[in-house]
Amino acid sequence: MNAKMDTSDACDLRFGQVGIACVRVRRPDAAALCDELERRVRAAPQLFARAAVVLDLSHLLDLPDDGIVDALLEAVRTAGMLPVGLAYGTSETEALAKRMGLPLIAKFRAAYEPESGSAAAPVAGAAQPAPASAAPAREPIHAAASAPAGPALGAQHHDGAVRSGQQVYARDRDLIVTGAIANGAEVIADGNIHIYGGLRGRAMAGAQGDEKARIYVSDFRAELVAIAGHYRVFEQIPKDLEGQSVQCWLDGEKLMIARL
Repeated sequence: MNAKMDTSDACDLRFGQVGIACVRVRRPDAAALCDELERRVRAAPQLFARAAVVLDLSHLLDLPDDGIVDALLEAVRTAGMLPVGLAYGTSETEALAKRMGLPLIAKFRAAYEPESGSAAAPVAGAAQPAPASAAPAREPIHAAASAPAGPALGAQHHDGAVRSGQQVYARDRDLIVTGAIANGAEVIADGNIHIYGGLRGRAMAGAQGDEKARIYVSDFRAELVAIAGHYRVFEQIPKDLEGQSVQCWLDGEKLMIARL
């Protein structure tokens, strides 16, 4: 008796919205990179431990050879993060990625190829959290593309709570949330974010590089807030901000937070 063949698909393959941090390498020193990233992980383990990261080599004067890149990737792993690819750069970067068996993350392409055709520096890296309210975050974490003209669609509404592990993303528009955002939950928008409830998780506005985006929160207890990639992490909320209604905005490259 012939066995019946299983003709069902072995898997489904889909592309979705994912949050990937970008490690912008300033010098090809694997030991220094490991020390720096370990410090970031210790400062905010819930955010950075086992975080998926892309290695950005564009700010180095010369592209490192394969051995140095391999050492940099191992430094990222040793620090407790997980490298998943290289940030898009030049044809040399593409050839390097192929030799290393790594993907180029297309999300970062716009930072190198703006519509004007001129070279643009990517704005992605990591930073220490600022300790006081209305203080700057010095470097961005998420890669941000060239700033768009702004959301062209009406705001996206999310009624109710956003649970831990859940992510809500408003593409090309503002996001309005009428409910609490739990620890470990994320709300992301290409435009502004309005939260009429408690923020205990993460809120990231201007996700595609809009530096004019703002975040408004009724009850501020956030793990992280970010605008156009510039972020602040909170292990402890400053007393003058905890539980308050606040707004977040960018002043140049400084992420500002103040009570409403």
